[in-house]
Amino acid sequence: MNTPYEDDLKLAFELADAADAVTMARYRAADLAVETKPDMTPVSESDKACERVLRERLAVARPADRIIGEEFGGVEAAGEPGRAWVIDPIDGTKSYVRGMDTWTTLIALLEDGEVKVGMVSMPAMRKRWWAVRGGGAYADGRRLAVSAVGDLAHAQFVWSGIEEWDAIGAFQRVLDLGRRCWRTRGVGDSWQYMLVAEGAAEIATDPEATLWDLAAVSIVVEEAGGRFSGLNGVSGPGAGSGLATNGLLHEQALEALGG
Repeated sequence: MNTPYEDDLKLAFELADAADAVTMARYRAADLAVETKPDMTPVSESDKACERVLRERLAVARPADRIIGEEFGGVEAAGEPGRAWVIDPIDGTKSYVRGMDTWTTLIALLEDGEVKVGMVSMPAMRKRWWAVRGGGAYADGRRLAVSAVGDLAHAQFVWSGIEEWDAIGAFQRVLDLGRRCWRTRGVGDSWQYMLVAEGAAEIATDPEATLWDLAAVSIVVEEAGGRFSGLNGVSGPGAGSGLATNGLLHEQALEALGG
């Protein structure tokens, strides 16, 4: 793959290796320290330790680039021109602290507000997905492509937990769309979006999500041939919610879930 971001992708792999070493070292540890943040979501010692390691490595490898991370800030720089690395050290901390293997580390490079590189690492399941703008999306050495399903009646719909949709008074929309689809599963976190990129599902969504939740996954979906937006229809990972589809079903999913 020859792209202007080949060296950045190589660095993303190195960062993912470093992150995996930190997160797996304390995964399922009986004495894992977990705190509750002001927004009532959990943060573990591994979240903080992982982000510190990634920030330290980026400070050496890309000293001129800005860093945006879930645990230690920088999001106010997201709209500025230039380059910024976006980090979610553990996406799915609730899964991590409960011993569910589907949590990931998310690493993305933004340039002038557009995602150029995305890395999704799921070390407990020994899986990785990655993409470079204009260079395609890959997993485990194979190029990814979304499905060609164009009928909701044949579509698989994966989505996050009931409580998240209840919190915004929109769970009925999920039920209504689910009844129109062939099959539904409550998968959640980053994995749901990777299933769309792999062609295993056609629709994945989050009612509320941040830039660091969505930057890396959005480019993987798009480079696999899919479409990524917020529930308001705004393209990209910065709309505050996430909707990924194979593209063919995007407008129908927006109509059903947007409000």
